[in-house]
Amino acid sequence: MNLKQFQYVLVVAFGLLTLCFVACKEDKKTIEQTKIIFKKEGELTIIKVADSTEIKLDIEIADTEFETQTGLMYRDSMAKNQAMLFVFDDVTERYFYMKNTKIPLDIIYIGANKSIVSFQKNAKPFDENSLPSNAPAKYVLEVNAGLVDTWGLSVGDKIEYHQIGL
Repeated sequence: MNLKQFQYVLVVAFGLLTLCFVACKEDKKTIEQTKIIFKKEGELTIIKVADSTEIKLDIEIADTEFETQTGLMYRDSMAKNQAMLFVFDDVTERYFYMKNTKIPLDIIYIGANKSIVSFQKNAKPFDENSLPSNAPAKYVLEVNAGLVDTWGLSVGDKIEYHQIGL
């Protein structure tokens, strides 16, 4: 092989390496998460014991293991008149946390008799600290942060709810 042939082989090899590098280079694509849209599954009324004031909410109902584990995770927002109601089979002290939850929430713990037993106000997005009910609860209602105070809710206030479209 003479010098000219060697240079030609070198140029071809370099070209093939460059082509392979460009063709083999993986494009970094951003995977966008599917936007989770609120699905009205029921209606809930909070009845304030002190003055019988009623607060009406549209609710999503989390009553399967998957739904109760994921709750409002990955949501970007929730309207003021919307909430998520968790319905459990048993009555026990509950522990919630804000893992993968982007929006600040008030967490309302409710006993088997549908009376509010406790609150965790202004739960911080993505905070994985435990937020206990400090009392046995069968239901948990999540609303936007600040609404417990805005509505003036108290322990002992009641809820009523019904599912729709089932």
